[in-house]
Amino acid sequence: MARIVSLAQAVAENVRDGDTVAMEGFTHLIPYAAGHEVIRQGRKDLFLVRMTPDILYDQLIGVGAARGMKFSWGGNPGVGSLHRFRDAVENQWPRPLEIEEHSHAAMANAYEAGAANLPFATLRGYIGADLPKVNANIRSVTCPFTGEVLAAVPAIRPDVTIIHAQRADRKGNVLIEGIVGVQKEAVLAARRSIVTVEEIVDELAPPSPNSVVLPSWAVTAVAHVPGGAFPSYAHGHYPRNNAFYIRWDEISRDRETFAAWIRENVLDATPEDFARHAAIIAAKVA
Repeated sequence: MARIVSLAQAVAENVRDGDTVAMEGFTHLIPYAAGHEVIRQGRKDLFLVRMTPDILYDQLIGVGAARGMKFSWGGNPGVGSLHRFRDAVENQWPRPLEIEEHSHAAMANAYEAGAANLPFATLRGYIGADLPKVNANIRSVTCPFTGEVLAAVPAIRPDVTIIHAQRADRKGNVLIEGIVGVQKEAVLAARRSIVTVEEIVDELAPPSPNSVVLPSWAVTAVAHVPGGAFPSYAHGHYPRNNAFYIRWDEISRDRETFAAWIRENVLDATPEDFARHAAIIAAKVA
């Protein structure tokens, strides 16, 4: 059953050196505050998994926390490249980075297979694609009923999945609203999970039609971190800070500028800073 704890305690108890870690959230509800706590606690040798790694994973790679990454698209959304990611791949700085690239469909199916405790996922995909030539984990199986040849990829089973959501009740049940990506499957596939939330309430309000409720028994730890998805957005709470995504392109290009930003905004900061930043952005558009 989920325990409601501080973010520092949640990370200390559930994220370990060498873990396979998934931090999911599609366009919004990206768990930035939790990712920063992972950096502050000095976790290392992590194998990162995410369908669409963006700025958060650029930061984790740039500080040397990652030994590798499984993904299906990587970039600064609407802006361009992830410069710390590129530096690691092209120049092995601050350390070499193993990469395993898949299609979106393969990643989604692999999470679903992990959630179902299956060893691999099958899909109609990769036909005419070049990824199987460079990724030994993309293989094929023949359907025993029709003879059709299908793509096969290993199930994703993270040691720990980290997500952000709008609300949790005091029993640890979690409500996700707005665009829902693979958060549900990523949590169910993981051995342990951390959910940061905007609010902790006595009861979850009646959910909207496209929402997901993760039951307490599927979650390891819940932490109250208002603003925890900033600079991405949290549907119903604050908008995306587009200006920061543009600014990150300049910050991340230079190693020293990046390191200085990390010191000021991550190592010397606290989870409470996220609430302040998100409130400023919300006030500007109110």
